[in-house]
Amino acid sequence: MKNLSPRQIAALLAFVISALVGIANQVLVKSWMVSLSSFTVLFLVSYLLIFYFLQQFIYRRIKLIYKFIYQTKASKREEFYNKYIIPQKSIDEVKEDVEKWAEQRQGEIEMLKKNEAFRKEFLQNLAHEFKTPIFAIQGYVDTLLSGAMDNVDVRKRFLESTSRNVDRLVNLMNDLDEISRLETGEQVLYKQYFVIQDLIKEVIDSLSLKLNQKQITAYLKKGTESPVYVFADKEKIRQVIINLIENGAKYGKPGGTIVASVYNTDEFKVLVEISDDGIGIDEEHLPRIFERFYRTDKARSRDKGGTGLGLAICKHIIEAHGESMHVRSKPDVGTTIGFTLGSSKEKIGE
Repeated sequence: MKNLSPRQIAALLAFVISALVGIANQVLVKSWMVSLSSFTVLFLVSYLLIFYFLQQFIYRRIKLIYKFIYQTKASKREEFYNKYIIPQKSIDEVKEDVEKWAEQRQGEIEMLKKNEAFRKEFLQNLAHEFKTPIFAIQGYVDTLLSGAMDNVDVRKRFLESTSRNVDRLVNLMNDLDEISRLETGEQVLYKQYFVIQDLIKEVIDSLSLKLNQKQITAYLKKGTESPVYVFADKEKIRQVIINLIENGAKYGKPGGTIVASVYNTDEFKVLVEISDDGIGIDEEHLPRIFERFYRTDKARSRDKGGTGLGLAICKHIIEAHGESMHVRSKPDVGTTIGFTLGSSKEKIGE
């Protein structure tokens, strides 16, 4: 009975009713002709009536289900669909539609739960990032006002520490402001053609002091030195490369290397990758490293400075160009972070 269609149910009920009436006629009238005629006529009439009302009852409920699923006031096109298309669907087809809708809604609920968890985590991290320098500033100021101001050495040291924490707050606000403008599309990109290898070399030269302090060598991978032109916002891409190389220096091993690679993936795309042989990242953290304030090792990451927004900003900059960013990493082996840019065969100045 579970798998019977409305048509089969109508036929079964019509047959039972007609058979009972036919048997009653045979008992009372004792005429096979009358019994057979009454059975045939009653079967046809009852079948049509039962099927019609059963179909109307079922599809009226189905129409309500579809309205509930779409949760919108039906347009004329949808009314036509509800009136003429839905009744043509079998119960199994409607069941499949409802199951797909339920799966979609379940997926949306799971996504909302994850987003809510990420939101709470983000707010906690944001509060922590602000709280740390603010409490430090408060401590230094209270100590100075309590009498330490009269000690010249203490006063200078505390004011210098206060200045560093103020700078940290300013950097944090600037990074948050930049992410907001990138997300809302307010950040204007000034695209131009330039050689990506030249920009990488400029960044390596500008960070040479930091790299030398950790005895880390940075260079372009052999075989990828041939000039490759990209069409992008040069200063924004400079910011991305600086962040990636600085991260390679932060988490790199003393005496290690940072290697930049540039590849033409096809006529329209260029792949840029920055690789280091540092501490690496556990696989469980890889899907989330581009999130704001996400740190794979919170204590160690904060000790190394930064706002925790660098990779998030990089990702937004690359996505603002309509491109994508990726990461590969293995603990104690190293990390490679790459991104794509639009390319051109044109050469500036030719």
